[in-house]
Amino acid sequence: MRAREPDAVGVVERGGVRVPYEVFGDGEPTIALLPSWPIVHARQWKMQVPTLARHHRVVVVEGRGNGGADRPLDPASYRDAEQVLDVLDALDALGVDRAVLVGTSAGGRRAVQTAAWHPERVLGVVAIAPALPVDHRSIGHGLWDPAWWYRDYAGFTEAFMAAMLPEEHSLKAREDCVARARETGPEVLAATGPAMAEVDAAAAEATVRAVRCPVLVVQGDRDLIVRPETGATLATWSGGALVELAGSGHVPGVRDPVRVNGLIRGFAARFAPPAPRRWSRPLHRRRRALLVCSPIGLGHVRRDLAIAGALRERHPDLQIDWLTQDPVTRVLAARGERVHPASRWLASESAHVEQQAGEHDLHAFRAVRDMDEILAANFGVFQDVVTDDPYDLWIADEGWDVDHFLFDNPELKSAPYAWLTDFVGWLPMPEGGAAEEVLTADWNTEHVTRMRRWPRLRDRSVFVGDPDDLVDVALGPDLPTVREWGCERHVFAGYVTGPEPPVDREQARADLGFRDGERVCVVAVGGSAVGRPLLARVAAAFPAAARSVPGLRMVLVTGPRIDPASVPVPRGVEVLGYVPDLPRMLAACDVAVVQGGLTTTMELVAARVPFVYVPLRRHFEQQVHVPARLARHGAGRRLDWADADPDRIAALIAEEVARPVGYRPVDTGGAARAADLLADLL
Repeated sequence: MRAREPDAVGVVERGGVRVPYEVFGDGEPTIALLPSWPIVHARQWKMQVPTLARHHRVVVVEGRGNGGADRPLDPASYRDAEQVLDVLDALDALGVDRAVLVGTSAGGRRAVQTAAWHPERVLGVVAIAPALPVDHRSIGHGLWDPAWWYRDYAGFTEAFMAAMLPEEHSLKAREDCVARARETGPEVLAATGPAMAEVDAAAAEATVRAVRCPVLVVQGDRDLIVRPETGATLATWSGGALVELAGSGHVPGVRDPVRVNGLIRGFAARFAPPAPRRWSRPLHRRRRALLVCSPIGLGHVRRDLAIAGALRERHPDLQIDWLTQDPVTRVLAARGERVHPASRWLASESAHVEQQAGEHDLHAFRAVRDMDEILAANFGVFQDVVTDDPYDLWIADEGWDVDHFLFDNPELKSAPYAWLTDFVGWLPMPEGGAAEEVLTADWNTEHVTRMRRWPRLRDRSVFVGDPDDLVDVALGPDLPTVREWGCERHVFAGYVTGPEPPVDREQARADLGFRDGERVCVVAVGGSAVGRPLLARVAAAFPAAARSVPGLRMVLVTGPRIDPASVPVPRGVEVLGYVPDLPRMLAACDVAVVQGGLTTTMELVAARVPFVYVPLRRHFEQQVHVPARLARHGAGRRLDWADADPDRIAALIAEEVARPVGYRPVDTGGAARAADLLADLL
């Protein structure tokens, strides 16, 4: 899923070659993002577009030879002059007279050429790792080898992307770039050779010295594709500014997007009227916290509301602003909480997760790993919020965007920062084999390394649970176990329940309309749409379950993101949509069937209600972390999806509704302890 869809699309055509473009946003000045060598395509800008488009009109022009563009094999089609005109044609189609041009590698070269050849069209140039002057024989590691391309294009693309992205822990970025490279072929790359070689150093210098607009050059010192001194040379010839990125490779916009986005925005700001700013003296500011609440399900907001309430008891003057999205915003609206208006800019994490899901199947690690552009976009929103309006405390409840990019850019921290989580460690699933073990170990290694390097970036790392809730499983080779790492880096609040179970259960049943003598089975699947298959499967079990359990009543709760009408049910099964007081309903029922999410299962444990839980397939948290915690409490009946046919579900409902409950009690003081851990940061 894309973090932001285009507001408009178009196609320009010249000489029989069709080139598409996309438009995002409407602010001024316009920023045009230029294509590079056709080994990549326009999605190379996915980490830039959402952040830039909140402030500017952004035009992304596809490059000939890849993506949605035509792939001519005539070398003349790839001359710089042709590709410069592609950009100008797109701007003409949109009625844009002048724009800031941004390009990486060959795109940086063409941005400079456009400024020299068509100065009336260019406000300024940001050239990232510019391939000018260019000598294709200087490309590192002998990668300019057409014979290799034809012989082993797959092997070449992997080697090229490893050189293009030499930064540590760049496996995901390399995978993306390899996939884009394989949307074209060696014939196209070979056709670009004459154009790549037609600009010699003398011609390049003359072109650059003809530029009269402002120029910013961004250059990584680990660039293995274009020599790093090329950027310095271009800055000197153009009289522009040079920003050197220590440790960065050829495409810092991919690997260091927050820094690159800030540089582009700062450069473009010189061509726009200054925005009004407001500042107040510190003692005139109200005490405020910004709470970033994960929208994947509703478990986070239930516990966060409990913590927020306890935190306000300790600081009655505290204002809490929530930066979050649907479905969490529905819960907050019902509680009268203040949702920050910038929340409307957040890209939907719930929609991404639902798009990644299959039939009761969600590869949680892959879903988050593939959410990179969404996380970058949402961090950009967070960064704007805390830059424009200072807070006394940042709280992130599994706000992966905030945590990841703060550790990538620790200098951006400007307030105490607290992290909340109920699991530690990303674990491979057996069906993923050795490849998944490598990916999760690399992911965990990056997190461990960064946290040890900047141990005070998080002022508090609060684990929602106890040390014994951490599994004794290694995070990877030469890494600590989950339990060792959790104890090294976290303080423990104990479990944070949402609303406490009703004291008078019979009154709660009466309030909910549960009749005397009936056995109520509640089926709930959380706050996302991933649970639709489980709802249908349990509904199909109702006739058999009703024969085994006299007076059985089944209530399906679809939650906020599933249309109740979309779930097929037999006669006698009730279907409800979003139930704001679901914990109370769960506490009042006789038996429940749920997914393997921690919040819902632990609410059932606290309420001492028998239940069956069906973990999502390939969801490491529901497959490993949650079952370990439930086993510690002696709670729940696990049912794997492969065994969850209607007859088996019906049999387990009948068994569990009659089973005496002997769960280990759940300490209900977690919210108060968590608030104590956060209060002194204010």
